[in-house]
Amino acid sequence: GPSDYVHFNLHCHQHGGGRGNDAILPCSLGTRSIKQELFDWKKDGDKEVFMYDKGSHYNKDRTGQDEQFKGRVFHFPEHLESGNASIVIRHTKVTDSGNYTCDFPFHLPNRRSHIVLVVGATPKPNVAILEQTKDRALLQCDIHGAFPKPLVQWQDRAGNIVPAEEPQVSERGGSYDIVLQTTVTKTDHYRCVSTQDEINHQIYSETFVHISGEFLPHLVIILKLFKLLIYC
Repeated sequence: GPSDYVHFNLHCHQHGGGRGNDAILPCSLGTRSIKQELFDWKKDGDKEVFMYDKGSHYNKDRTGQDEQFKGRVFHFPEHLESGNASIVIRHTKVTDSGNYTCDFPFHLPNRRSHIVLVVGATPKPNVAILEQTKDRALLQCDIHGAFPKPLVQWQDRAGNIVPAEEPQVSERGGSYDIVLQTTVTKTDHYRCVSTQDEINHQIYSETFVHISGEFLPHLVIILKLFKLLIYC
């Protein structure tokens, strides 16, 4: 039967475990009332997200909803008359990302909507100068709890990519922790840039590095010339 397919991105800024945004997943059977219909929302094929059946639903006397969604998923009762089977997921988490279906199993022809939900966690990078000598500095960038997995790069102020070590990547709870180190030898503003193309998001943190020995060779030449002028 006919089906709809929607790709839906949600930027969910989660800093230090803060609450996420709400996500509305759209689904409609047209303009006629669905008050006496059954519609069923599932995630990744088998997780029960929300079911409505002629006025009965998971927030009212129905059992079987997946624990992940209990108390967080609601429909729009006032819009049932106009065929709207959309739901809202409150306080989204990275683990809510996935493939959702909205199904009217008893409707002929069968009607099903497909929605891909990407809940993005976009933490700001933490940058630090770990070690510094007169002619070089070791910089470290830490990103905790990002999703989708970001591309992390060091750049100078002009936007040129600064060569870096291989990133250290670890996964926990469906999100990513990344550590990226680089050694720089020039005075400049350096920024750690985190890019998540899947959700069209980029964020960076910047630090200033002063390399004290950078102009030392020029100073030696000037001093030698000065001595030459004195003793001639």
